[in-house]
Amino acid sequence: MLCSRLSKRLDFYGLSSFTQYYDLIHSLEYQQEFQIMIDLVTTNETYFFREPKHFTFLKEHILKNWLGDTFNIWSAACSTGEETYSLAMVLAETLGYRKWEIFGSDISSRVLETAKTAVYLMDRLENMDNSLMEKYCLRGVRSQSGYFCMDSGLKKRIQFEQINLVKPLPIHLNRNFDVIFLRNVLIYFDQATKKSVVERVIATLKPGGYFIISHSENLHQINTNLLMVKPSIYQKKSAHTTQSSK
Repeated sequence: MLCSRLSKRLDFYGLSSFTQYYDLIHSLEYQQEFQIMIDLVTTNETYFFREPKHFTFLKEHILKNWLGDTFNIWSAACSTGEETYSLAMVLAETLGYRKWEIFGSDISSRVLETAKTAVYLMDRLENMDNSLMEKYCLRGVRSQSGYFCMDSGLKKRIQFEQINLVKPLPIHLNRNFDVIFLRNVLIYFDQATKKSVVERVIATLKPGGYFIISHSENLHQINTNLLMVKPSIYQKKSAHTTQSSK
């Protein structure tokens, strides 16, 4: 996979080996090439309302009786934004005009541009409820036929930023999130990296907040301050949850 995705960059620079390319992306003269490499090798498969049980749990078990001030969610591997806007639609339908915000991040600058633009092919609507489609998706006409754009009101509630989860998080991200989605990311890390990423991410989660990973992932052998609520859904311990678990 790596050879296939990067071979054209070797051809572009006239290089004969990946060792030469490795040296090039770490040189000061070609700093921009490192991001190009990241964009080429990252896998960005996603779609609206992927793993729908997570969105049902968010709506029925987290948001239904929420009484706080501003509800904050971090979509920590948002890719081209489908997960982020799926979350936005759930919050808009459940919390309405109450205060809520979503933070979306990814390591790839390329997919983040799509997320910020929020223009998608019509076939991306396959898993979306018709009522949500009609309410939040603006169908393109003429030159934009075959595409749709997400509602501008939702876009205003979302902030996107490029973040590498294996490095220290930006200082401004030191805030308490109510829910963090980190799905289909941990499967790409070795055990030590997985542990450090989880610890780093959940440090920004409120006590009692929820941490959601993919159904294909687990936190086995990772000693965290989390309690499993359901497979792939965890809650950060607090005075209340700790007492309840005894």
